[in-house]
Amino acid sequence: MKTVCVIDGQGGGIGSAIIKRLNAEYGERIDIIALGTNAIATAQMLKAKANRGASGENAIVQTAARADVIIGPVSIIMAHAMMGEVTPKMAEAVSASGARKLLLPLSQERIDIIGVATAPLPHLIDALIEKHLNHCMFD
Repeated sequence: MKTVCVIDGQGGGIGSAIIKRLNAEYGERIDIIALGTNAIATAQMLKAKANRGASGENAIVQTAARADVIIGPVSIIMAHAMMGEVTPKMAEAVSASGARKLLLPLSQERIDIIGVATAPLPHLIDALIEKHLNHCMFD
């Protein structure tokens, strides 16, 4: 069974939407771990039916290293993103992880990712699952 870590911060809304869709698509065929940069984000993702969850820097650092797939907004690889919630250690751990990283081009930072079309979150999640996650889940 593949381990999918969903990482989010602030209110956990993006992570929750991803987890709901993962459950609808894969059910119990994957192990979903909610990793929040804060306890509120983790709680929201657990309400969305993640299998397990943890909060904070050490949880993200330790768990990212063992994940098969990491999903979240692109800001999870940016030190000091999400109003400072993403620590440099968190960003480094996610970036250095051997897991496949599927990052949504959503950011409140002053960063533009050129060549990426803007789309609503539900459309981005559809593309994440249909075009990317299915390929790495069943390789």
